[in-house]
This record gives sequence, C-alpha cells and structure tokens, in this order.
Amino acid sequence: MKAVHFGAGNIGRGFVGLILHNAGYEVLFSDVNAELIAELAAADEYRVREVGPDAREWTVDGFRAINSAEDSDGLVAELASADVATTAVGPTVLRFVAPSIAAGLLARPVGAAPLQVMACENAINATDLLRAEVEKALGDRVDALGRAVFANTAVDRIVPNQDPGQGLDVTVEDFFEWVIDRTPFGDAVPVIPEATFVDDLAPYIERKLFTVNTGHATLAYHGFAAGAESQSDAMAMPDVAGEVRAVLDETKRLLVAKHGLGEEEQQRYLEKNLKRFANPDLADTVARVGRQPLRKLSRHERFIGPAAELAERGLPTDALVRAVTAALKFDVPEDPQSVELGEKLASLSAEDFVREVTGLDDAHPLTSALVAAVTGEQSRRNGLAGA
Repeated sequence: MKAVHFGAGNIGRGFVGLILHNAGYEVLFSDVNAELIAELAAADEYRVREVGPDAREWTVDGFRAINSAEDSDGLVAELASADVATTAVGPTVLRFVAPSIAAGLLARPVGAAPLQVMACENAINATDLLRAEVEKALGDRVDALGRAVFANTAVDRIVPNQDPGQGLDVTVEDFFEWVIDRTPFGDAVPVIPEATFVDDLAPYIERKLFTVNTGHATLAYHGFAAGAESQSDAMAMPDVAGEVRAVLDETKRLLVAKHGLGEEEQQRYLEKNLKRFANPDLADTVARVGRQPLRKLSRHERFIGPAAELAERGLPTDALVRAVTAALKFDVPEDPQSVELGEKLASLSAEDFVREVTGLDDAHPLTSALVAAVTGEQSRRNGLAGA
C-alpha cells in the first residue's frame, strides 16, 4: 500500500505520516521545501517522541520524499498508482495541492481502485475545499473525479515548536485523534487502525474545534495579555486558567445542546484538554499559537462560531466575549495579521470592524457585546498612543 502525503513538516512527519507508517503504508512525502525534502531523501529513518503521561518513541522508516516544485511529473506518476493521498499543509495551501491531484487522477489507469483523498487540516470539512479545487483544476475533465473518493476528517494532536538541532525527529504530545468520515468509502474503507471511522463526522469536528482550538487560542490570548511566554506558563496563572475553563464551560453547553453529546463525556474531554494545555513538555509559545488573529476571529472559527450559536440559543457568551477582547490585544509585529488587526482597529468604526472581521450583521444577538469589546480596545489603544 502506498500513501502520498502533502506536507513534510512537523505535523506531516509526527502525526499523519507516523499513523500511515504504522498502518503499513509506504509513505511518500511531498513538499516544496527543497532542504527538507533533500534531508528526508537522504535519511533511512526518523524518530517521533511522544511526551506526556504515556510517553513513548517511534521509529519511522521505509518512506520516500519528492520535491513537488521540481518533479511534478514524478509526483503525478506516484499519485496515479497510490492508494491514499493526505494533506497537512494548511487550508489556504490546498488550492496549490489540487492541480497535482487532478493530474494524478487523469493519469490513473481505467478500472483502478479510487484514490482515497483525505485533507488533515485544522478546518471544518477541509476535504470538501480540496475536492472543489481539484474539480476546478480538472476543467472539462471533471469526469475524472470518479477516480477518487474524498472523505472529510477531524484531526487533533499538539505539535509544538521543535528544538533547532532536532533534525527530522519530531516531538509531539502523546494524545491524538484522527476521525474520518466512513460514508464516502462504501465497502472499501482504508485500513488505518489508529484512525477512528464514523458515520457522522460533524460532532467530532466541532467538539475538537470548539474545545481544543477554542481553548488553546483562549489560553494564548489571555496568556499574552498577562505577559506569559509559553502556553504552559500561561496555564499556571490562576486567572488565565480560569478564563480557559470558563470558555470551555460555555462551548460544552453548545456541544451538548447541539449534538446531544453526553454532558459527563464532554466534561471528561474538557478536563483532559486542560491537562494537555498545562503539559510543560509541549513548550509552545503564546505568540505562535495566537498568530493569525483575524482568521481566528472570523465567522465560523473558534470564537465567533460557538459564541454566535450560543447567543442564538439565548445561552451565556460572557467568557467567549472576554476571549475575543483578549485577542484584540494581540500585538506581535512579526505576525502580519496582528499588524493588520491593529490597522483595522485604528481605521474602522467598532460597528464596521465587527461586520468586516466577524461576519455578523447588526441584528445578530452577539453583535452588541462584540461592538462594546472593540470600542473598549480602541479606547485602550488610543490612550496608549496619547500617553
């Protein structure tokens, strides 16, 4: 069995690539990073070190690597004969991956089993986004979509910044989830023992997004405002930890009400994630986790998404609004979106900012609280500028 995996970075090697390797796939890593691909091509193995209560170490071998920018024909040939194609490149990069997959489908032999395509990204229904881009790339050969099966996934593993001298080895947390929608595969479900296949993916996607991603970002923004350097340092601050718990208590109410998740089950999941955030072995910084604040404040992302649905149900959103307020304080010159956030706060009215950034209209029940939060941050920044 062969899997082509787009994205040879830390998540690709330390999560998706590892799980596919453990499932018996020959993994071909595809990336545009020439230095990384050369290092992979020259290596026989690398190690994945899991840290946490169930710490262990894995050796990954039998892989290959290809530079997709320099050998597009070779990549297409590999896709034409692969069983599985996965991605860990970031949602905005999927459109650059799609043309290669489209060409691979066109080159696939007639009668061959469909290529099983799964985008493993931090986004809701990322595989649907990839499929749409593949369809666009196929043009008038859209019939070739029938040579692939596209399945959405929900992925969860914290992979922190790595030590500079670590090479190809990757340090990851000992917890992970890879949940895959079973329904597109019919009777030909891929054999990936460490993945979980389900008939309804939506609850798992939102449980992960509104617990892990919302909680992680809440910790970063409140931690940044409190002067913390790392996520674990921020979690050691009682006030910051209290804000994270308060946010997750709110999102728990939404998940239970919307998806019928058991309240005790979700509480256990919540507590597990609070322990993950406090793990000092996952030395992620608040600046890295908090980057791209405008994306994280958009309509269907980790703050506005759950807060809007809670407000529509008449349920409390106070902690989520405080998390948004903390996100508005995120000021990291090295992050382009942080700079853009400051520019928007300086140039837009509070009402226009909320409409443009969060996508909510003036009549939405959450809007007034957000306008008040933006107004307060604008006043704070104006006061600093005038001091």
